[in-house]
Amino acid sequence: MSRGPLPLNALRAFEAAARHKSFVAAAAELSVTPAAVSHQVKGLEERLGVALFVRLPRGLSLTEEGEALLPDLRDAFDRMAAALRKLERRGGTKVLTVSLVTTFALAWLVPRLHRFQTAHPDIEVRMTTAQRNVDFERENVDCAIRFAGQPAADLHATKLFVDVLTPLTSPKLAAKLKTPDDLRKAPLIDTHFEPEWPIWLRAMGLDDFTPRRVLTFDSTKIAVEAALEGAGVAIGPPDLFVEDLREGRLVQPFPDVVASGKAWWFVCPAPMAQRPKIVAFRSWLLDELTRDKAESPRRLKIT
Repeated sequence: MSRGPLPLNALRAFEAAARHKSFVAAAAELSVTPAAVSHQVKGLEERLGVALFVRLPRGLSLTEEGEALLPDLRDAFDRMAAALRKLERRGGTKVLTVSLVTTFALAWLVPRLHRFQTAHPDIEVRMTTAQRNVDFERENVDCAIRFAGQPAADLHATKLFVDVLTPLTSPKLAAKLKTPDDLRKAPLIDTHFEPEWPIWLRAMGLDDFTPRRVLTFDSTKIAVEAALEGAGVAIGPPDLFVEDLREGRLVQPFPDVVASGKAWWFVCPAPMAQRPKIVAFRSWLLDELTRDKAESPRRLKIT
């Protein structure tokens, strides 16, 4: 094998691909493209002078050399992660790394994070966004905010709020919406990965509803931004857009909200739940939500 720096990125790409038996799944975990994972693995194979995978029509299979490398590599990554956690505990670091989805980060957390920083200037918050659930054993993440029906049983979980859906739009378009049936005349905006308009329309008794046009995005935050610009009527949780609603940039044209069946949760590994920096952040989140509830208009919930 040639000398030089240890190819950590390539080794991580190989380990993830070997675990998932897929470049695509590994890429999703590492937040890179499948082509990048494939390139990293190919470079590692060239450096080692052996093939690590057999590329199959559907997925991957480890070669004998790949099978031999994987256990030691996985053990090495686990040891590095354990060493970092040990050093963090010893040093009493005040860096708080939070994993969360983009919509929650941009729509709710970022606009008010300055208040946490003012209250806790000694804690440095680092945010990482991902749709997938964080692997606390393998990733250097302290806590996460997740959208789910129920979080994993081995995590310490605090429910932040139940997810409810309602139409959201610009003041100009809202003025034209007197009843839910008026939505037939307006473009609707939804997310393509998990369409939510059918949930609300079904609860309103509009099963036969045929929209004039539907725009789709991969983020509720982007969908609501499009609604703010007059592109149509979005569907989403008003609890994430309290500031826009309070200041009148965004309008909830109907009082009716419908539970989506999921909730927003604050989660962390159970042994870390009482660490001061995590307690401080969790308490601040709950205080902010209490404040939102007190200042939000009263809504009718349909179950």
